Amino acid sequence: MNILILGAGGREHTLAWKLKQSPKLDQLFVAPGNAGTEAIAKNLAIGVNDFEAIKKAVLSHNIQMVVVGPEDPLVNGVHDFFLNDSEIQHIPVIGPQMAAANLEGSKDFAKEFMMRHNIPTAAYKSFTGNNLEQGYAFLETLNPPYVLKADGLAAGKGVVILNDLDAAKKELQSMLVDAKFGNASATVVIEEFLSGIELSVFVLTDGENYKVLPTAKDYKRIGEGDTGLNTGGMGAISPVPFADKAFMDKIHEQVVEPTVEGLKKDDLPYKGFIFIGLIKVGNDPKVIEYNVRLGDPETEVVLPRIQNDLLVVFEAVANQTLDQIDLKIDERTATTVMTVAGGYPEAYEKGKEIKGYDTISDSLVFHAGTTLKDGKVVTNGGRVMAITSYGNNFREALALSYQNLEKLQFDGMYFRKDLGFDLK
Repeated sequence: MNILILGAGGREHTLAWKLKQSPKLDQLFVAPGNAGTEAIAKNLAIGVNDFEAIKKAVLSHNIQMVVVGPEDPLVNGVHDFFLNDSEIQHIPVIGPQMAAANLEGSKDFAKEFMMRHNIPTAAYKSFTGNNLEQGYAFLETLNPPYVLKADGLAAGKGVVILNDLDAAKKELQSMLVDAKFGNASATVVIEEFLSGIELSVFVLTDGENYKVLPTAKDYKRIGEGDTGLNTGGMGAISPVPFADKAFMDKIHEQVVEPTVEGLKKDDLPYKGFIFIGLIKVGNDPKVIEYNVRLGDPETEVVLPRIQNDLLVVFEAVANQTLDQIDLKIDERTATTVMTVAGGYPEAYEKGKEIKGYDTISDSLVFHAGTTLKDGKVVTNGGRVMAITSYGNNFREALALSYQNLEKLQFDGMYFRKDLGFDLK
């Protein structure tokens, strides 16, 4: 089979690495890809939202399956685009249709879905610029900290948590009236703050059946001890040590099953990954958010633990025979540490030569923000490269990742040295 992956980050390099292992694979294409995918596949200089160019590439390269990495093309309807075009409607797309992708595309839609299907989540209300005063009044009924979420996609930066009521009111005005996040914050969800420890659960569904993939925990803040600005993710650990059988049973019963059944009841066709962002409050799971694709950098620890041929698994998703797949999981822990450009997540420079990545042999190296320039691999994004290692526990795996990070060099390179600090 010829496969096309859409995307350019660490998630897509990991998907390419995993699919490359399949004996059923003929040619692998990634659009637009990065320096890592270029080494194992053919990169196509096509944007993930350029649907006409994607169609042209699919027909010219005889692509037989499209795997969508990021959320943008899903929310913009790439799956629907295929289904509505007679020339390409027979080609399976791994990723939900537009209506279901609203689970990530709209925080308000996701909250209403959870309420409708009795899925545990934080209490909330939604506001627009027309009822700003009611938003202020609702904030006054809550205890700090105050959680404000832009309804739409804001590149992972649309969630603001503040301790001061006046600051929260100013932020609400900034989001709704001053369009701080553009159209993404035309509606803002205000919700109660949940105190606990977070984890991610990944589900793969064919629309009828589902498989629960390994759990993971990522670290979003730039600074050690979870301080500073939010990033796209500074590293991840899988499995999550505190997610024991009793807690996972609760997640299955209270979250996973009602989510998959809810999609069916609401007639939201779904073939792809459901990323459920959870928080453990006491001994109970509550949903923070849904994403409609794999997380990054969680992909870099989840996929390396799946022992099945991923292409066979994706075929089962396409054919709605996922119930016939016996998922095999590596019992070892996998950890990944993300290296980032100096200054990230604020202003940073690109084009810095990366050295030493090719000397790492006992860890996996996944490219995130890289490109080729004059035959050299250089930085091309805020998050640059992830180093994934296996171990008998997360400390052992992290030790190996940190050891190999010493071999990696680029100007301004930064990474967090304290991953796992909050785990026992």
